[in-house]
Amino acid sequence: MKVLILNGSPHPQGNTAIGLREAESELNKAGIETEWITVGSQDIRGCIACGYCKTHGECVFHDIVNELAPKFEAADGLLVGTPVYYAQPNATILALLQRLFYSTPFEKRMKVGASVVCCRRGGASATFDALNKYFTISQMPVVSSQYWNSIHGRTPGEAAEDEEGKQTMRTLGRNMAFLMKSIALGKESMGLPEQDPGIATNFIR
Repeated sequence: MKVLILNGSPHPQGNTAIGLREAESELNKAGIETEWITVGSQDIRGCIACGYCKTHGECVFHDIVNELAPKFEAADGLLVGTPVYYAQPNATILALLQRLFYSTPFEKRMKVGASVVCCRRGGASATFDALNKYFTISQMPVVSSQYWNSIHGRTPGEAAEDEEGKQTMRTLGRNMAFLMKSIALGKESMGLPEQDPGIATNFIR
């Protein structure tokens, strides 16, 4: 089993990475393979709603989003981390996730999603909610922990002093491994839940 880890911080070894590494260590202990990609410092533009992906199966912009698509498809879980900017995720990770989720036609149902946020003081829960929206609209079970999945630090490396935050991340990693394995067993014995044809209702008549 495999988890794709996306670090949305522009600082590859910064405080967000400290939280992600705590979760990753527990995934690895449980026998889960991980692949780590830092995306926060890359030049990733936003979606332009051109519709190219609907006819070609990939985004019109040939950058890391299209490179990540097969990795995401092959993974059993997605772990996304970001620093908090104005009570929101880093704009780069938002642009990536919007294009990655929208442009990929493959089944995401029952892949496991987890998010990690890092902030100095506030805005963590709003950022956490924003990341989880990508999972919940895709029928991806969301992993919880003993607290909201946040770790705190301002200066470089300061998150290493947040003992509760690091424990929350380790619990997240263990829960993610358990959920992935449980879903795999359920799929083996029962398959996926029945799926109705999609219905799209507009609110303007």
